[in-house]
Amino acid sequence: MPKIRVISRIDIKNEFAIKGIQLEGLRKVGDPNELAKKYYHQGVDELIFMDAVASYYDRNSLSHIIEKACEDIFIPITVGGGLRNLNDIQQALNSGADKVAINTQAHREPLFIKEASKKFGSQCIVGSVVAKKISPKKWECYIENGREPTGVDVMEWIKKLQELGIGELMITSVDQEGTKRGFDIDLCEEIANISKVPVIISGGAGSNHDIVQISKYNIDGVAIASLLHYDLTNIKDIKDELLKNNLEVHR
Repeated sequence: MPKIRVISRIDIKNEFAIKGIQLEGLRKVGDPNELAKKYYHQGVDELIFMDAVASYYDRNSLSHIIEKACEDIFIPITVGGGLRNLNDIQQALNSGADKVAINTQAHREPLFIKEASKKFGSQCIVGSVVAKKISPKKWECYIENGREPTGVDVMEWIKKLQELGIGELMITSVDQEGTKRGFDIDLCEEIANISKVPVIISGGAGSNHDIVQISKYNIDGVAIASLLHYDLTNIKDIKDELLKNNLEVHR
């Protein structure tokens, strides 16, 4: 069982950290850099910054936020949203990101993943998969920050992403995201069976217990938003709860 990475996910729209339910009805929850600093001082292992409207507007504009974050924060940072070419990735890395998460462009141009992992190293490329349940044990991939269905089966797509050279997977459940009802356990079980790379699960954490429960499914990282943004828990309490349940964490 790997050590669990406790990760803060900060979705951003027009300079503000935002949060929605099932990726809709986005509300402002604060300044992304202030939140990032707060979680860093609480002991978070990694940060994920996602530009929630980048695909929509054909841009990724998080560079200045990443640059500012790197002045005070010294843990791995992943950036996602609107990354369309190798230059976009280079710009994100130059700003201080360690990894990039790619979803929409991977579906439009799968070879982009191959080129990116060859140029920057697979450890740098995170396959971002946004999954919506369509029937028992079956999920469909969505793009454009969860707005557009693709008709592509999630498990088949994960296998394809691994062949193309991703170094990590980030799975977001549309159904659970922002609901605080717990993670999609079936989805995690299925992915754990086929994944050959580290998996981060995002979408649904409503309590420290939910994080403990999901961490038993061969998951490497848990990305948390609402629980932290609304001060329903903190990083130390999450890690204490994981340790209490005999799960290893980074200290």
